[in-house]
Amino acid sequence: MQYASKKYSIETTDYYVGQDNTKKWGFDIHTPVFLISSGLILAFLIAVLSTNPATAKAAIDQVRNGIMNQFDDLFMWSTNFFLIFALILTFSPFGKIRLGGKDAVPEHSTKSWISMLFAAGMGSGVLFWSVAEPAADFTNWYYMPLNATPNSPATEPLALATTIFHWGIHGWAIFALVALGLAFFCFNKGLPLSMRSIFYPIMGDRAWGWFGHIIDILSVLATLFGLVTSLGIGAQQATSGINHVFGTHGGLGMSLLVIAVVTLITIGSVARGINGGVKLLSNINMYFAFALFVFLVIVTHSIAWDSLKMAVSGYIENIIPLSNTVGRDDKDWMHAWTVFYWAWWISWSPFVGTFIARVSRGRTVREFLIAVMVLPTLVIVLWMAVFGGLALDQIVNKVGELGTNGLTDISLTLFYIYDQLPLGNVLSILSIFLILVFFITSSDSGSLVIDSITAGGKVDSPLPQRVFWATLEGAIAATMLWVGGEQSLQALQSGVVVTGLPFTFVLLLMCVSLVMGLRSEYQVYHAPKVATA
Repeated sequence: MQYASKKYSIETTDYYVGQDNTKKWGFDIHTPVFLISSGLILAFLIAVLSTNPATAKAAIDQVRNGIMNQFDDLFMWSTNFFLIFALILTFSPFGKIRLGGKDAVPEHSTKSWISMLFAAGMGSGVLFWSVAEPAADFTNWYYMPLNATPNSPATEPLALATTIFHWGIHGWAIFALVALGLAFFCFNKGLPLSMRSIFYPIMGDRAWGWFGHIIDILSVLATLFGLVTSLGIGAQQATSGINHVFGTHGGLGMSLLVIAVVTLITIGSVARGINGGVKLLSNINMYFAFALFVFLVIVTHSIAWDSLKMAVSGYIENIIPLSNTVGRDDKDWMHAWTVFYWAWWISWSPFVGTFIARVSRGRTVREFLIAVMVLPTLVIVLWMAVFGGLALDQIVNKVGELGTNGLTDISLTLFYIYDQLPLGNVLSILSIFLILVFFITSSDSGSLVIDSITAGGKVDSPLPQRVFWATLEGAIAATMLWVGGEQSLQALQSGVVVTGLPFTFVLLLMCVSLVMGLRSEYQVYHAPKVATA
């Protein structure tokens, strides 16, 4: 189907009526999305603050568990479909299409581009779960995958494989598809950088009506709640690390201080924009993370090599059983881990997808999909093998806290491992720094994304507007810690999972619309040239 170019032109809609791109110090919002999103956030906070935290958490957890039990097959098979669909697009003729048009050139160097991909989509969770998840799946901390035997040598490859499975190519395929849709319809078709734009081939001008409003509102809620949850839990993790390294006994007050510092730095980074803020911090983080990784490989080279072989073989052997839902006897583990992860990736896809799209102009579809899916997965395999293998080695050989008492405080797993290594305190301090910078880059990029959505898809909105969202994230996280502590944050985490259900249907429909748009562009690329006199 060939679309007339005017149908993709922003000027043919009233989407930006009443908005002035020349504003720099006021607010420049898309009223329905901004007001309704803010209102729903406020209503949720009031409901949580006026209810016993345990009661609120129980209610939201009940909804989350109901979704997992009823829609586990939907999450599992949809995620499998997204991966297969992304691979087909990669090697299809559509792969030659360039984001931004035939003559578009990349805005960022490949190194900076890749570092921003990692900063937006991986963050501190990689540091935390690279040791905690293999240890949990090896010791039966919270159910066992595929009914494996706890603490068995045969379970070691599986424990590493499950972590790679949950953090690897399946999840990045989801991010890649959303980012591709956003980048394509923004840079090639001249539409706003907003989730609603992806659905223009199907919905036409109705994408600028309430259908589009609902899509963007859901995107805002998922992004903000996810960031608030990560910021609050991350502050608690950083506090635990500081207490462990320096022998302090900071509790809620220190966590609030961490949030305040992170928020202030985020505001400064947001004010500097992508090039001066996110890009700079992402590059810094990449260098420090690489140095940490290289040091561990050198110190534990024999363990790292053996773990890498186990991780790769375990992943290849178990990727199909872990992806399948038919005839499984480990449904409790699948619900607690895989279904949760897939809902989490899906609910975060508007956030990460929007940010990746913003920095990916000038890349071909094939280059884009390979980079977004394959490169992070390769890094995940290496990272999880080294860190996770070290955790399993200490458990198996009865070394240190993990070997003596097993997995007790999951937030300290990483620091317990460092205790048994040379320069353990230095590694712990470096990791605390990395965790905080990951929080800043995630909050920074998340603020820019939310601001873009609530500004009608603009990529250059007024500074106070960007500062508003960065401040709101920190304020909500601090409030939830102050009032409800960990229970309220877990309730918010459950809320993020709940947003994954409607977004699964949204993403499935998105795939249809994306093919329609790519086919339109491909026809333009290959249209016969008209002879001129």
